[in-house]
Amino acid sequence: METLKYQVEIEAPAEKVWDVLWNGRTYSQWTHYFSPGSIMKTDWEVGGKTYFTEATGQNGMVSTIERIEEPKLLVFKHLGELKNGVEDINSDQVKDWNGSLEAYHLEENEGKTTLKVEVDVDISYKEMMDNGFNKGLEVVKQLSEK
Repeated sequence: METLKYQVEIEAPAEKVWDVLWNGRTYSQWTHYFSPGSIMKTDWEVGGKTYFTEATGQNGMVSTIERIEEPKLLVFKHLGELKNGVEDINSDQVKDWNGSLEAYHLEENEGKTTLKVEVDVDISYKEMMDNGFNKGLEVVKQLSEK
């Protein structure tokens, strides 16, 4: 596992950036580079369930919120996969990365927000993550600065 880090400076308050990151209307826009039409479903509870899925909602990741301090911090812990609507959190395949974290830090200063993302990944996914986050965070910036 390696922790990849991404950062973008945004000319908007943290509340607006937070909204762009997590509301259903804009979430699928900035995550397009990972999976077109992607969806996040969550109960917004620490220890609850969060699903990151492709457009049909049948395949993706099963996660939980490890920590939340709106609009400053959101940390997800990845638990397993969703395949054809069935959760897998126990197979050997998912145990290799079960417990990996994905954290979003928003630091506001004088109406500008620094968004930092840290994600634990198997190095074989580095190129995909670099592409998704580098392009996706530019979309977050554009949408937040409108």
